[in-house]
Amino acid sequence: MKQPVLYDALAEAFVAEGVDTQFILMGDGNMHWTTALSKLPGVETISFRHEHCTVAAAMAYHLATGKIAAASVTCGPGLTQLMTALPAAVRAHIPVVVFAGESPINAKFYNQAIDQAPFVTACGAHYIAAHSVPRMLDQVREAFHIARHERRPVVIGVPYDMQKLPYAHKTPYVPSTKYMPEGGRGQPDPQHVAILVERIKSAKRPVVLGGRGVLRSSAKAAVEALADRCGAVLANTLPVRGLFDHHPYSLGVSGGYASNLAREVLGEADLIIAFGASMSYYTVDGGNLFPQAFVAQIDDAPRGLRDGMSAANLYLRADARASAEIILRELEKSAGAGKPTAAAIRTNQLAHRIATELPDDKPFEIGQGLVDPRAAIRAIDSVIPKDWDVVSGSGHQSYFNSQMRGRPAENFLAIREFGAIGSGLSYAIGIAAARRLGPESRVVLIDGDGSLLMHIQELETLQREGLRILICCLNDGAYGAEIHKFRADGIDDSGAIFGRPAFENIAQGFGLRGAEVRDLASLPDLFEKFSAQGLSEIWNIQISDQVTAPSMRKTMAKGHGVM
Repeated sequence: MKQPVLYDALAEAFVAEGVDTQFILMGDGNMHWTTALSKLPGVETISFRHEHCTVAAAMAYHLATGKIAAASVTCGPGLTQLMTALPAAVRAHIPVVVFAGESPINAKFYNQAIDQAPFVTACGAHYIAAHSVPRMLDQVREAFHIARHERRPVVIGVPYDMQKLPYAHKTPYVPSTKYMPEGGRGQPDPQHVAILVERIKSAKRPVVLGGRGVLRSSAKAAVEALADRCGAVLANTLPVRGLFDHHPYSLGVSGGYASNLAREVLGEADLIIAFGASMSYYTVDGGNLFPQAFVAQIDDAPRGLRDGMSAANLYLRADARASAEIILRELEKSAGAGKPTAAAIRTNQLAHRIATELPDDKPFEIGQGLVDPRAAIRAIDSVIPKDWDVVSGSGHQSYFNSQMRGRPAENFLAIREFGAIGSGLSYAIGIAAARRLGPESRVVLIDGDGSLLMHIQELETLQREGLRILICCLNDGAYGAEIHKFRADGIDDSGAIFGRPAFENIAQGFGLRGAEVRDLASLPDLFEKFSAQGLSEIWNIQISDQVTAPSMRKTMAKGHGVM
């Protein structure tokens, strides 16, 4: 019989914490632990070719499932490769636990040795140096508790040689979930509710804005009911694009990616009621989106100062659903049951405009054999079923797919919090792993050529793991944001132009499928063929590099670098 060792106990503790999937890149510092975890019942292991992708995929997995996924890397250079993914997880408030090896604690010399904690803490994540065998499982519990309670990533570092020490359980492991406080739904302060109700009664152009907190508290129906009673229009933050799309008075995204119509309506708003939204710089578009409005923020952790600006005029520290229900009840009492408020923002004309107007219709010279990225997104939207998961990569192209309508917020993933390109493919793999459908997966990634190339090696992961993802690459042959900024500044843009890679051939080189797209009429046939088989596929969509997103045009009008 094999003598119990510490890495086995550590693996079992992760399973006790609810981990059923690990995203890893194996090395000396974590190979025994990851192998032990992979052999436990119910655990799925996905091995990547770059460490960054392990954390990025774990982030997406959490957003799709609500569970904490484990990422794992080796010590030293394995850990330092996480310095882009960790800040994104911190700023998106995504709990991830990373098992990282540390260099052997008793080694005289180890080439990969480095002080890992400063790297992690500089990113805003928490680091636990687990160097005590008697307390090792306590530190695992602490890692998961911090991740869950503070909603941020935690890295636990365990020296490579310590992991192989003999270890026998003395008492059963108690997971961190046993220590999570159950405080119920936070109730808003009655005095603040009364102030808001009076504002609602007199507002002529009210807007109800929803963020991730609406999804987390299952508040969508309650928030919509309040909006209907107020006579308000609806909007949502980018991370929950599609939250209210089924509603005839939903403006879609609020913030830098707002449509022309949304900007017009929000600019005239006199009251914003924000549920579960952080009111970040991007959500309020630098304070320019609704300058005339009185803003009430309802959140479980509101911040008075956000990104250098006042977040709101009134703050209700409370759960989104509980608040919506209480405000609605108090409004009925104060205004009288069924009595209309002063709101006059909902009109048949506005509903018609929401249903028919394009988000952006500025004309551009497209070029022979190329397509308008706006038309490409409309064509993709028309052939992909509405219940498929859509992952949005970052970069200039990401504005266009943010305007897709009629898709549930639960099936959309975009992480913009650190502004980094290159994570789209990893996110898509995390979503595909979460759905556990393998070759029948229904995940679409929309990304740019520069972003996709940054981790193109993960196409091998897709092929090896048998995951099916449709990758729609909007290929302008360049770093799109940079060429438009160069041109606006009157500077030679050639340094940001790299040519148009044949992604269809690259895909085939990895044993996958690919097709070049220069005619959008071909998409229905391509999608039918993709759906009939089980391999991932890249559509290399040749878009014009002349079409500039409205968000980019606005940035350039102010001057590049001026926020």
